[in-house]
Amino acid sequence: MLPDQNGCLAAGAFSSDERAAVYRAIQTRRDVRDEFLPEPLPEELIARLLGAAHQAPSVGFMQPWNFVLVRQEETREKVWRAFQRANDEAAEMFSGERQAKYRSLKLEGIRKAPLSICVTCDRTRGGAVVLGRTHNQQMDLYSTVCAVQNLWLAARAEGVGVGWVSIFHESEIKSILAIPDHVEIVAWLCLGFVDKLYQEPELAAKGWRQRLPLEDLIFEEGWGVR
Repeated sequence: MLPDQNGCLAAGAFSSDERAAVYRAIQTRRDVRDEFLPEPLPEELIARLLGAAHQAPSVGFMQPWNFVLVRQEETREKVWRAFQRANDEAAEMFSGERQAKYRSLKLEGIRKAPLSICVTCDRTRGGAVVLGRTHNQQMDLYSTVCAVQNLWLAARAEGVGVGWVSIFHESEIKSILAIPDHVEIVAWLCLGFVDKLYQEPELAAKGWRQRLPLEDLIFEEGWGVR
């Protein structure tokens, strides 16, 4: 498809097969924790996934993301220990059966996945005043989350599993990776090939929490109006 003289492409719906593929990626995307295979990801595949992430929308087109690729076992072990310390703290926030259930869950694949990507947000990129962020300073963080979702859906289409790890103290990961103070960590992603996925989200399958009915979350014209 070629752009017109104004640099625009024709709009319109995808074919039925193309639409089905997009919705399938969305519906079958899973947070992978323990299903990773040891086979390393080819460099050209990693490049495609990062390219998909870099195509994400961003406030003021500031593109605030960076991607720190981590493959070395020594580094991943340091990050896993940081996770484990935070995870022990988190477990103590629950009690009784809920704590036992929490401790039974597999919540990361840091040591098992062959690749980790630390996705960051440089909140100074674009200068002090960024178009579209003038009244909502969080928009750069939201933009970076869009990059994560792009990568995740592209990975699903490629047969690559992704797990998002969020249980750690940011200062510990920054120290391990020498990330500057003004840069925020948005996501630690574990990536690797998988040959199976849960039919439903793992936390639902293991009884932690179920998907809410969509109709309960939709209002019309104002909060609480159905």
